[in-house]
Amino acid sequence: MSTEPTRRGERRRAGLRRFALTLAGVLGALAVLAGAGGAASLAQGPRVSEVQVDPASAIEVSGSRVILTVNQALAEIDPAQVSVSPAAPFTVDAAGRSVGVRFTVPLDDDTDYTVRIDGARAVGGGPERTLETTFRAPPAEVMLLQRDPEGDDTIFRSTLDGENAVPVYSAPVIEDFRATSTRLVVATAEDGISALQVMNRDGSGVAPIELPGEGIVQGLQVSHRGDLVGYTYSDPSGAPNASVLFTSQLRDPSAMPTPIEVGGEAVSVDQWRFVPDSSALLLVDFDGELILTDPQSDADPTLLGGAVTIDAIARGSYTAIVERVGSGIGQLDLTTGEESALVEPDRDLGQLGRVTPVPEGAEGRAGTIRQFQRMDEAGHPAAQVLAHVAEDGTTRPLFEAESQDALLQACVSPSGRYVAALVAPDIVNNPYDVGGLPMPRTLQTHIVEVDSGEEVSVLAGFDISWCTTGPW
Repeated sequence: MSTEPTRRGERRRAGLRRFALTLAGVLGALAVLAGAGGAASLAQGPRVSEVQVDPASAIEVSGSRVILTVNQALAEIDPAQVSVSPAAPFTVDAAGRSVGVRFTVPLDDDTDYTVRIDGARAVGGGPERTLETTFRAPPAEVMLLQRDPEGDDTIFRSTLDGENAVPVYSAPVIEDFRATSTRLVVATAEDGISALQVMNRDGSGVAPIELPGEGIVQGLQVSHRGDLVGYTYSDPSGAPNASVLFTSQLRDPSAMPTPIEVGGEAVSVDQWRFVPDSSALLLVDFDGELILTDPQSDADPTLLGGAVTIDAIARGSYTAIVERVGSGIGQLDLTTGEESALVEPDRDLGQLGRVTPVPEGAEGRAGTIRQFQRMDEAGHPAAQVLAHVAEDGTTRPLFEAESQDALLQACVSPSGRYVAALVAPDIVNNPYDVGGLPMPRTLQTHIVEVDSGEEVSVLAGFDISWCTTGPW
C-alpha cells in the first residue's frame, strides 16, 4: 500500500499548526502593541484632537461656542480651570471627550483669542495636561443704507475703513433694514405701501415676507435667537389695525404673521424691543404702560408700570434702560422687576439724552454710552456729546457734534468695542428726503473705538447694521 497520501496529510496538518502558531504570535504581538499604545496614551494624558469654532459668527451674536474634542474621556472640568484671553465672559459645558466654551456676549473683531483648560485629566486617571486652542476673529464688516433721490436706494457692505464697499441690495425706495448673522431683512415701499423681503447677507435668495395686508410697516427689528422679524403694522385707513405689533418667521416667510396679544387682544404699541437671547418682547402701549410678554410662554404678560421710552436692553444681562415719568432714565431688571438708578457721571456734560448699555465683554469696558446736550452760557445748544460712563462713574467723552450738526443716533457694536455716531451735518441746510422714514439727504456715520476714544472712520450712509432699531 502506498504511504504518499498519508505523508501529504501529515505535512498539511503540520503546516496548519505552524500557521496557527504564527497567527497566534502575530495577534499576541498586536495585543501587546495595542496595550502599550493605550498605556502610552494614558501615560501622556489627554490631547486635543479636534476644535470646532465659527469666528465670523462669534463677533456677530452672543452664544457662539468653541468645542474642544480630546482623545480620551475627561474627568469633571471645573469652570475655574478654563480661561479665555483676552478676557471675555463665558460658560462651560463638558461631557465625555468634549469641552464646550460658550461666549455670553459677542467677541471683538480682528483679535486673536486663546481658550485654555488647565489641569485636564482622563476619567481613568493619569497625568494632568493643559488643553489649548487659539483662533482669530475676523475684521468686522458693516452694512449701511444710502438713499439716492435720483435713483435706487442701496444697502452696501463695507469694512470699517470704508474700503471696497460692495452693493448688496437695491430698490427704488428702501425704508429700513436689519441684519442677523445669516440674513438680511429689508423694508421697501411703493406708492406708500410697505413690503418686506428676507435674503442672504450677500443679497441672494430674495423672498417676500407675508404681511397682514396692504399697509405701512415701521419699527423693524430682528431676533437673532428666535429667527424672527418684528414690526408695527398700520392699515392706511387707520382701522382695524393701527401700529399693531406683529412677528414673522424668517425660516418660513410665506407663513401668516403673528399678532402680539395682551389680554387676548392684539396690542398697538408706541415703542418695543426684542429681549436679547430670549423669545420675549418689551413694549410700551399707547396708554404708556410698560409690558413684558413672551408669545412662546403660557404666562400672562407682566405689567411694569408707566414708561415714556425704552432706550435699549443690554445683551447678556436682561437689563432694560427705560424712562419713567417723574423719575427719568433708569435701569430695570426684567428678571426680577427691580429698578436702580444710573450711576452718576463724574463730570457734567449737559442734559442727558439716550442711554445705550455696553455689553460686559472686555475688561473695563462695561458701562453705558450716553448722549448729552451741552449748552453755552446763554442757554443755547452748543454741542452734542457721546460719552462712555463706566460702572464706577468714570466718564470719557468719545465724540462731539457741533451745534450746526445733528446727532441722530448712537449704536454700539455687538461686542461693545465701537460706537457708531450718526450725524446730519449742517442740519439747517440739509433737506430731508420723503418716505415713511424721512432722513436728511447728507448723512455720516462716525465709527469710534470705545477703549481709546479714537475715530476709526467716517462712512457715508445711515442705519448701520449694529443698530437694533432705526434712527430716532
